Amino acid sequence: MPLLSEIIDRVLDTPHGETAFKVTEIFHDAGEECWWIGGSTRDMFLGKIPKEIDMATSARPATIQRLFPKNDASAAALGTVVVSLHGHTFEVTTFREDDTASDGRHPQSVRFGDRGADARRRDATVNAIYWNPISREVFDPCGGEEDMKERLVRFIGDPIVRIRHDALRLLRMVRLRAAIDGQYHPDTYKALAQEAKTVRILSGTRLLEELEKMLLLRSPERALEDLWELGVLSEVLPELHACKGVAQPKDFHHEGDVWDHLLKCTSKFTEDHHPDVRLATLFHDSGKVQTFALKERIRFDHHAELSGDIALNVLSRLQMPKARAEKIRWIIAYHMMMSAFGTLTDVRKAHWYFHPWFQELLQLFALDIAGTEPQDYELYDSIIRDYDEFLNAHPRPQKPLLSGEEVMEILSLTPGEEVGKVLQELREAQVSKEITTKAEARAFLTSLGNA
Repeated sequence: MPLLSEIIDRVLDTPHGETAFKVTEIFHDAGEECWWIGGSTRDMFLGKIPKEIDMATSARPATIQRLFPKNDASAAALGTVVVSLHGHTFEVTTFREDDTASDGRHPQSVRFGDRGADARRRDATVNAIYWNPISREVFDPCGGEEDMKERLVRFIGDPIVRIRHDALRLLRMVRLRAAIDGQYHPDTYKALAQEAKTVRILSGTRLLEELEKMLLLRSPERALEDLWELGVLSEVLPELHACKGVAQPKDFHHEGDVWDHLLKCTSKFTEDHHPDVRLATLFHDSGKVQTFALKERIRFDHHAELSGDIALNVLSRLQMPKARAEKIRWIIAYHMMMSAFGTLTDVRKAHWYFHPWFQELLQLFALDIAGTEPQDYELYDSIIRDYDEFLNAHPRPQKPLLSGEEVMEILSLTPGEEVGKVLQELREAQVSKEITTKAEARAFLTSLGNA
């Protein structure tokens, strides 16, 4: 691992690091303390160049806004202002101290304090290492640097008290362990298991936000397995907890049961996988729990559709916007229909190949294969070849000939599913070159209306 001094020099040579140094200078010139803190400092001690740099300062929010006219002060009441300089943004938080009164979801109030109090209120020791890029000084009152050497995830203070003060710390500590490839301090592990039920009080929005952050990790499967073992998953996502112990046909799934398969799939994420694909992958076989049947072999008939419905229900419970949840449901529901592509007409291929979510459907199909032992990409490769050949022979229509509003006006329709069906028929006719002009499109709609 590179020496800390080498990493620091490399960070300061990046445009983001150079600008962060300038932000720190502005605070110092104003007579205020400013330290880099949290994940950015932790990454440097791990020998990594941080993608984001967060800061802690003695300056109050009003002062931060005065020093940096370009800012987002929407969270200023909590002591946090996002400042912009030279096209780079940084989250800057005033030194705070914990308010011991809390409902477990968030502190009842925010009190500003000094650097020492700010360190004591943080969740983990490795997140309380302060670094000053100007003086190169390290402030480490909680022993985070020593814990980094062992990759030790340890609460600051009494673990039970810290969890009960803010239940989200349960999920953050699990994510932290996976993020640094770490291990739990025994007292921290015991507290996480003992207080697992505390997550019940968290809102769906906060749970979803933390789940997405876990899925974006390099090794999300580690966090997911911890959630299962600690008893957290059964509280917040019982639909996934139930996947453990559900056997799969041995000839096709050497990797293990449904839960093993889901974990292996999530371990194959790469940077090009959008959060929607990651969530779809996590839930894509959740319906196997209810569809398990012993016939000539273990079967899960119609599990894809049921998995999609389960995901939709869960994501709705987690307060995800309806349109996004419906998209994820669609990706899951159709992930088992790939074998049908060899028999489709060009019109039906256009329906799928031009669909705005088709590429994400392909990504889920590939991840499903990647999480299976033995892996068989023959069908996937054949679809990719046909997809490329089809797009070369049938360029994607630049623009629909008629809009939804025009369709509703011509056919006297109100907004709803019927409009979508008509637009799809219109697009398929356009792809097959049955219609090529607006006039032909209007006549096509008139024929539909008279049918």
